[in-house]
Amino acid sequence: MAEQLEVNEKTMQSVVHMAEDARVASLKLARADSNWKNRALEAVAVSLEKHAAIITEQNALDLEREHEAGMSPAMLDRLALNAHRVGELAGALRALIGLPDPVGEVMRGSTLPNGLRMQQVRVPLGVIGAIYEARPNVTVDIAGLAIKSGNAVLLRGGSAAEKTNQVIVRIIRDALYATGLPIDSVQSVDEFGREGANALMLATGNIDVLIPRGGRGLIQSVVQNSRVPVIETGEGNCHIFVDESADEKMAVEILLNAKTQRPGTCNTVETLLLAKGAKAAPAVLTALSRAGVTLHVDADTREILPEGVEAVDATEEDWSTEYGSLDLAVKTVAGLPDARRHIRTYSTGHSEAIITNDLINAETFVRDVDSSAVYVNASTRFTDGGQFGLGAEVGISTQKLHARGPMGLEQLTTSKWIVRGDGHTRS
Repeated sequence: MAEQLEVNEKTMQSVVHMAEDARVASLKLARADSNWKNRALEAVAVSLEKHAAIITEQNALDLEREHEAGMSPAMLDRLALNAHRVGELAGALRALIGLPDPVGEVMRGSTLPNGLRMQQVRVPLGVIGAIYEARPNVTVDIAGLAIKSGNAVLLRGGSAAEKTNQVIVRIIRDALYATGLPIDSVQSVDEFGREGANALMLATGNIDVLIPRGGRGLIQSVVQNSRVPVIETGEGNCHIFVDESADEKMAVEILLNAKTQRPGTCNTVETLLLAKGAKAAPAVLTALSRAGVTLHVDADTREILPEGVEAVDATEEDWSTEYGSLDLAVKTVAGLPDARRHIRTYSTGHSEAIITNDLINAETFVRDVDSSAVYVNASTRFTDGGQFGLGAEVGISTQKLHARGPMGLEQLTTSKWIVRGDGHTRS
């Protein structure tokens, strides 16, 4: 339910002024050629590496504060940056450098019978607002994608990563200045706290699109309250269905990866559906339990639990829960049709997978499951901009608009029609 957003007049004016500066910056950035933007991205990457120690020092302060405040281990993992992760952020920017610049790409073109010459070309969205939480890596990803795609961006990174984001934003802006691009292409509204996020949601006409990235509460708050167009992202109640024919070794390896590699991510599996009679079921349940996963099982699954495997009883709430932890809902289903019905009822449209040796089941699952990413015999953990070859991502869109799935460079562009004539008039 929409709520009355509270923003004092001074904060609203400040954010609007920042958005106006971002608009001016976006116009210059939209005219910058690929080489210029790539030089800026390389400058950011070099500076991140050079200042890795400062970044991790500030991040340690954020981690200490949030640990004392009771933040969950999964969220602390999202918040954490070490030297290796900072290096990965620099690597992601260099991956963006190697990708084609979408701005100016001719999507289609034709000459009409009357001689009018028409082209549809990609252009930047303009000014993007991003609201996210406890994810300082997102600061780099979104800024890098925005620069390469010719957009300015206003960031609200949340209080949990306050000190980390401050130093990262400063590094990015310094690199923009050093390479001659407008520093107001990347700005943060974190100084205004929650009111800064509210102001972004109310900045109709100043922000072209708003992208939330985080847990269900944050995303739904933005979706329900924003007056600015929103691309909904990230909420991930992901499913894996193990059918009767699934290979035991494959199923165990995929489930362990999908659940335990990084439990706090939105592409982590949250519900395991086991076909009745699935030969891989005992080994999968045993392996997950030994890995420290708490199994929330229905009555039919409890009947097939191997000896020594403990579990808690699942409730209706479990089927729609994105745990973000080492918890997993497990349900035994009659077969593929029953699995599809369950996914259709409870999925958030993020990522779903089937593990099978049955080609017909695989193709039926791919055809009938309507999520942004659908897998056959692979972990859901691959739903990621970097893994998909996009360099980075601004989020995983679960909508059915122009952007669906990992959002990279192309998804941060729109299009315009260019029509050339020779004095044409319409009769």
